[in-house]
Amino acid sequence: MATERLYYDDAYLTEFDARVVSIRADGWAALDRSAFYPTSGGQPYDTGTLTCGETAARVVDVQVEDHVVWHKTEPVLKLGDNVHGKIDWDRRLDHMQQHAADHMLAGAAWQMFGGVTIGLHVGHEVSSIDMDLPEGRTHLTREEADALEDLVNRRVQRDDPIRCWFPEADELAALPLRKKPTVTEHVRVVAMGDYEMVACGGTHPSTTGQIGPIKILSCAPARGKMRLTFAAGMRAVQYLRQAARCADEVAALLSADHWTAADTLRKEREIAGAQRKEMSKKLTQAALQAVRASQKGNVYAVHLEFADPETLLLAAREITGDPQAIVLLSCPRKDQRMLVFARGSEADADMAALLRQSGARGGGKPDMAQGSAPDGSAMEEALRLLEDELST
Repeated sequence: MATERLYYDDAYLTEFDARVVSIRADGWAALDRSAFYPTSGGQPYDTGTLTCGETAARVVDVQVEDHVVWHKTEPVLKLGDNVHGKIDWDRRLDHMQQHAADHMLAGAAWQMFGGVTIGLHVGHEVSSIDMDLPEGRTHLTREEADALEDLVNRRVQRDDPIRCWFPEADELAALPLRKKPTVTEHVRVVAMGDYEMVACGGTHPSTTGQIGPIKILSCAPARGKMRLTFAAGMRAVQYLRQAARCADEVAALLSADHWTAADTLRKEREIAGAQRKEMSKKLTQAALQAVRASQKGNVYAVHLEFADPETLLLAAREITGDPQAIVLLSCPRKDQRMLVFARGSEADADMAALLRQSGARGGGKPDMAQGSAPDGSAMEEALRLLEDELST
């Protein structure tokens, strides 16, 4: 028998009485009536308790199948139990706010950009809407996202009524729904003000003002569509509070205010980048000088105590511009030594094989290999092997 879904008539109902009319083999219970919302339409299930006598069973999941609402409880209920249900109101209200915000955003995006909603997900911290935009667009510009956010928040501030009802077939056929219903029977319609109307079986506040602020967090491509991520109600308040605190800390560290912090940070990064570039240039020049001083024939082998791995690579590339050159370089890296073995295009040596034979860890190609060793013994062994090979 179908469950009487009390949340259809009153989304604010938090307590009710019911009877257990069916128990599945896995322990899930069906009631004759329930205010618990089951997972559907992208909206998660309600939690709460079902109390029978002295036992308060926690409701940890709710699902619907063939118009029957099933409740997973801990502990398991018994067939025929008369229970008193109590909904976790904070969770219900949060889901109502996110779900209603989805309507506001989806409706406004359809009006402004022709976006067609193809999916909703209410997550634990943020929610998202997947949209199909005209001409294959997969994102909104910052200006477009701001305009969308402004519009939905103005509609929130109007505190317009939200109406949910089951229209008769003739009325349903004449309604200006945003998109065609996914079901053909028992169609429930939700209307917000004079700007949003769509078929929906979820829970919603009674007015748009109770949604609270709506904050768009991102508009990014996802599987060829656009994914709009947002937070509403207390989630939006908490996000904005955290963002403001982060802005305060960043501004204080930069000795700037909120409005100039980004420009100040950008300038400091540009200066730091230029300084790193100049330092890298000087470091490479010093490394090249030391490498060239180590030359014995076509072989260059030296440990550069002051260098870093990037400097080794730059120096190796520079020296191996000579087709006959062979370079064995090392530098400190934590408690080990970084190794770079390289050769010019005409040199007769396999650098990857040489690295392995020296006892170092790593790999690469015949013309360049990289690795590490605990000390200088691998470098010494590589140089010995190379000298033996070149002398034969």
